Amino acid sequence: MVGCYGNEPEISAKLCAAEPGTLVAMADFVTATDRGSVRWLTMSNPGRMNAIPPTAWSDLADVFNDFEESGARVLVIRGADGHFCSGADMNRDFADVPSAADNAARMRRTNAAAVALHRLSKPTIAAVDGVAVGAGMNLALGCDIVVASERARFAEIFVKRGLTVDFGGTWLLPRLVGLARARELALTGRVVNADEALDMGLVCEVVPADSLETRVSEIALDLSAGAPLAQSMIKRAMDRSSSMTFEQALSFEEQSQAILLGSEDLAEGAAAFVEKRPPEFKGL
Repeated sequence: MVGCYGNEPEISAKLCAAEPGTLVAMADFVTATDRGSVRWLTMSNPGRMNAIPPTAWSDLADVFNDFEESGARVLVIRGADGHFCSGADMNRDFADVPSAADNAARMRRTNAAAVALHRLSKPTIAAVDGVAVGAGMNLALGCDIVVASERARFAEIFVKRGLTVDFGGTWLLPRLVGLARARELALTGRVVNADEALDMGLVCEVVPADSLETRVSEIALDLSAGAPLAQSMIKRAMDRSSSMTFEQALSFEEQSQAILLGSEDLAEGAAAFVEKRPPEFKGL
């Protein structure tokens, strides 16, 4: 892969020392560029609607992990050439059937990327234009905020390929749209347009295609000005909420708030409020 991980000889020192506003990671499928405190990850597989090649799952996991360790505050995920991602690249000879062990190893790489995205403590945004289907749909749903263009289309296409839902879709989808609707989407694999996706809660906002990057930039900058420790606690609490009782949720809030009440960010937030200025949070 890709980026400043120290595990690939072809990665240049120039990339590893990249300043904000420059390229920080690059591979055949994915590039990452910092614009101030916002990292933009772009997927590209020309002619394949940015389908994810078998070798690219590890690249995605590495980019997600590198973002977590970086000074960037927000991650934006998007696709090139008018599409988000059409899922796993199925461009291979299916007459040559891999062994069960090979298939399991491939799924472990896929799952590692899904887990790396899910465990990020910092805010993530999916900027969805064109198709987001299969693992591409679930990659988008794995982000904290999904903003779609008016020409975006979503589908849990797996069943139409003889496959079950993956990349965390069986966990993500019911939490977003409810079990009944999740079953319908997964069992039919039907296409959902942007307006319906907004109505059912798959996305937060729909904008004209030519406004997508501008609107996502606005949201990303707003998120990047937030308190990092608080954002991390909020993400953890929301992820666990469906498996906790009300009392357990209160206990988690109690522990989280006890930590934040002693943070430098709280003092900064209070001072900024009194002084009527924007806070400058440092995540301390």
